Amino acid sequence: MYIVATFRHSSELELAICELERQGILAEAIAAVPLKESGPQETLVFDTIHHSDGISMLDGPAVIGTIGSVLGASLGFRWAIGPIMGGLLGLAAGAALGFALDWMIHFKRRKERKRRGHHVDVVVIVECSPDQVSNVRHIMERRFALGIGQLGSG
Repeated sequence: MYIVATFRHSSELELAICELERQGILAEAIAAVPLKESGPQETLVFDTIHHSDGISMLDGPAVIGTIGSVLGASLGFRWAIGPIMGGLLGLAAGAALGFALDWMIHFKRRKERKRRGHHVDVVVIVECSPDQVSNVRHIMERRFALGIGQLGSG
C-alpha cells in the first residue's frame, strides 16, 4: 500500500518524515522527491487557443483605447483634423497608455512574486502495510500536507 502526499519544503516536512520513522516505517520505505520549479515563464502578448498564461496584456489597451477613441472623436469636432482623425489618435494614445499601465502592473506583480521566494513542493511516497495507513495519513494531515492520496486497496 502506498500513501502519496505533497508538502511545501519546510520543517513540517522534516518533522513528518521523522515521525513516520518513529512509528516503525523504515527509511527505505519513504521517498521524498522535490519538484523542480520550471524556469521563468515569459509573458506572451497574444494568447493562443492552445495556451493561455492567464495574463492578458490586451484587455487594458482595448478598454482605454475605446475610451480614448470616443473622447478623440467627440473632441475632433472642435479640432481642425476632424472627428475621424481625432478618434484614431485617441485610440492610438489610449491603447498605448493601456498597454503601458498593464505592463507596469504585471511587472510589479512579477517583482513581488520573485521577492516572496520560490515555493517548491515535495512529493512524499510512503510504502506501508494496510494496518498502518490510517496512522500515516493522520501524521501527514497533522503536518500540513497539501494533498494526500492512496494507491492500492485497503
